Amino acid sequence: MENEREEMESTNGKSKRVCVRVENDAVCATGGRWDELSPELLASIFVRIVPPELMVKSVALVCRNWMEIVSGPYCWTEIDLEHWCRKCCIANRSHLIDPVVRKIVRRSRSTFRRLSTYRLGDVGFSFAASRGRCLKTLQIPMCEVTDQVVEKHVRFLANLTFLDISYCLKITEKGLKAFGTQCKSLTHLRRNMPLWELPTSVEASDINDQEALIIAETMKGLQRLDFAFNRLSDTGIETILTQCKALTHLEIQGCWNVELKGDLEVRCKKLVDFRSPWIDEHEDNLVDSSDNEDESDDESIYSESPSSSDLD
Repeated sequence: MENEREEMESTNGKSKRVCVRVENDAVCATGGRWDELSPELLASIFVRIVPPELMVKSVALVCRNWMEIVSGPYCWTEIDLEHWCRKCCIANRSHLIDPVVRKIVRRSRSTFRRLSTYRLGDVGFSFAASRGRCLKTLQIPMCEVTDQVVEKHVRFLANLTFLDISYCLKITEKGLKAFGTQCKSLTHLRRNMPLWELPTSVEASDINDQEALIIAETMKGLQRLDFAFNRLSDTGIETILTQCKALTHLEIQGCWNVELKGDLEVRCKKLVDFRSPWIDEHEDNLVDSSDNEDESDDESIYSESPSSSDLD
């Protein structure tokens, strides 16, 4: 991996040009007087070019000043650990995720505005949520978090605007309602679910509008809703469109129970962006092609197994 960034800082009327380069998992610095740069400027350089695992593993070893910056809050207002978490899962080391999330959140000193992880557990969520008063974006797909933990700690997330709880099967209607009741600033919800078999006929037992009704009741300020492969029906769609008047983007691909009868289809197409339930063959081919490319990329990206020292 190779990346480079130049920054300029003016001190006593003089400008200093500095360059940071990441090459072969090593951090190189050239030009300028690095010891004279402010912590804020150095941190802004690091977060733009260095992945979190390298920031801790390599940057912290350059000098004492850099170690103090990486150990402080300047580098951790935006915490994106999803890539590293996925590597952990592939290497069967998902037990590392919660401890590392706790460590990084602690370094942020409760100033982090974004947290992006994968397979987060109850311990990691409760620790992050209790220190998440500044949190705006929370992305925890495939998490192991339960309704009980959400209900206990969600009160600290009043400033949340974007929530991604896709494929979180342990978060049910109870957890979703807790988010909606406590997070009144939410404008974007992503609640995509795993692909389920295309039904040959729709039976009453296959339909579940409960989550849709909860969203309509508790998240009326939503502007974007990603709700693919859920089991809602026209009733759920109609309620969401009626109650969430600010809604501009709606994705319900794979929601096979939706038929869009009456004026529902017209109302949906008036939105800025609407993705209907049915995925045609052309889109299927595109998805298959993309998946094949992603699998090939993943083999190279995740060829190295993460260790606990990566983010120590």
